[in-house]
Amino acid sequence: MRRKTRTSLGLSALLVAAACVGTGFTPAAASPAPVPGAKAQAPATGAQLQAMQRDLGLTPAAARDRLADERKATKTERAARKVAGAAYAGSWFEAGPGRLTVAVTRRTAAAAVRATGADVRVVRHSARALDATKKRIDKIKAPADVASWRVDPRKNRVIVDVVAGHRSDNDVSTFLRRARAAGPVQVDTVAARPGTFAAGTVGGDPYYTGNVRCSIGFSVYGGFVTAGHCGGAGQAVRGWDNSAVGSFQGSSFPGDDYAWVSVGNGWWTVPVVLGWGTVSDQLVRGSAEAPVGASICRSGSTSHWHCGQLLAKNETVNYSDGRTVYQLTKTSVCAEPGDSGGSFISGDQAQGVTSGGWGDCSGGGETWFQPVNEILQRYGLTLHTA
Repeated sequence: MRRKTRTSLGLSALLVAAACVGTGFTPAAASPAPVPGAKAQAPATGAQLQAMQRDLGLTPAAARDRLADERKATKTERAARKVAGAAYAGSWFEAGPGRLTVAVTRRTAAAAVRATGADVRVVRHSARALDATKKRIDKIKAPADVASWRVDPRKNRVIVDVVAGHRSDNDVSTFLRRARAAGPVQVDTVAARPGTFAAGTVGGDPYYTGNVRCSIGFSVYGGFVTAGHCGGAGQAVRGWDNSAVGSFQGSSFPGDDYAWVSVGNGWWTVPVVLGWGTVSDQLVRGSAEAPVGASICRSGSTSHWHCGQLLAKNETVNYSDGRTVYQLTKTSVCAEPGDSGGSFISGDQAQGVTSGGWGDCSGGGETWFQPVNEILQRYGLTLHTA
């Protein structure tokens, strides 16, 4: 049910389009033989490295080293969290030394965590305590000029972002007083509130629900995942050529911002995200969660391919339309209307689907995504991987 050619994208892009899979890149190119004593490097395409060089200010060699360091940090984080137990207080990737730092609340846990290969910082509040503080704040109705709140493992606090110039407003002051009573809180200032990339938006290959155009995130067996604000359960979905694709089988927004769409009528799925000719397409090989501080890239049909850093996890975002979404991941990657629902990926690991943000790719901004593993767990889906 797809057009027969899209020559600028190549065969893999054509398959992605047929699968209605949005955004991204292709199978990694063959790597040269390793040099004895050299750092093991994660596979990456030349175009991907060029994008990291452009957006993160890295040379190709530095980008390769960083991907290798981040892959190692992802494995280290899982081991460190396990040995730290109740003393675990969060973790983050330090790009300079290329190492993971793990915070713990007990010095007695430091040696075991250090043995996993992580650096260690001893702090006061555990991740469990900070998460509990955030959950208490989630129950407080936020006024319009409170933009978001999240756990920050580096600062060992829950950070509440308030729009500049509104911190002393009566309703904001009341919210902040109640938030501080919930636990360790720090108040920061942001330039503007984020908004969702909703109607008329597209991330990877487009799909349509009524008069709304959105993007595909990642293929799953039986369909694809995307943003929940793009359509409700039962709504029919049409593809780029206006032919029937399937329908929303599940959707949640606000509160969450995720959905999954069934695929049929001659459409099929493949484990690829689309590069739109800006970067090569790449196979999706898994969904291991990248740590805070890691590099991350996003592809969308409006702004194409951009990279940045993963800034925070489990952030509650109070969008400009007044609707609140929980447990989003914050990035420094720019996005624009038309990128909604598309793929966030780190290396060859799926991370999430674009929810919303502020700014654009000319002046910069920040974008949030809904983690893909939560979507898979919620609907009992299996990511289509290579």
